[in-house]
Amino acid sequence: MLSLAKYIDHTLLAPDATQAQIDTVISQAKQYHFASVCLNPYWVPRAHAALRESDVKVCTVIGFPLGANTTLVKVAEANHALDEGAQEIDMVMNIGELKFGHDDHVKADIQAVAAATHAKGGLLKVIIEAALLSDPQIVRACELAEQADADFVKTSTGFAKGGATVHDVVVMKQAVGTRLGVKAAGGIHTYAQAKALIEAGATRIGASAGVEILMEAENEQI
Repeated sequence: MLSLAKYIDHTLLAPDATQAQIDTVISQAKQYHFASVCLNPYWVPRAHAALRESDVKVCTVIGFPLGANTTLVKVAEANHALDEGAQEIDMVMNIGELKFGHDDHVKADIQAVAAATHAKGGLLKVIIEAALLSDPQIVRACELAEQADADFVKTSTGFAKGGATVHDVVVMKQAVGTRLGVKAAGGIHTYAQAKALIEAGATRIGASAGVEILMEAENEQI
């Protein structure tokens, strides 16, 4: 089993995040050996420069937070981020098209970003915004992401009406099995939440409270 730190994408996606706050998150990610630091695309070069000699990946978000950008824009955004040092891409799928049943459009959108990401050695996570979907829609979103060659499915942006739930993770894990990773993100602030989500099947946790979660875990084991 991975160490708890290696489950966590240490995240700061706030629109008002300052350079000082970004530097703190990058420093914490390096200190605690998190799986990645997840930042908005503007900060990718700074994270890449700071983490080049570390075991922490640089993750960024694409088509964020609505998923309604055109595919061309998403691909261009992903390519630019990868060229600047991103190694993991968390893209938001076209949620409205999924809800309307335009599965071919959803799949093509993901597939284009997956191809661009993989061509440059990156890993792709697809944010399905589970809080806006029914269980059958969650399953369909996961199936389309798998068909489109994504590496992970991810619960949430953290900007919708709800974040990660154990129920959503269970549904997603049942849909993708061990073929894809499952990232739980949005509203995860405690070790108890992270532990429950991992036990439900999450293989990655996106959280801004990564350090606090690790501290709680250590205190519980004392």
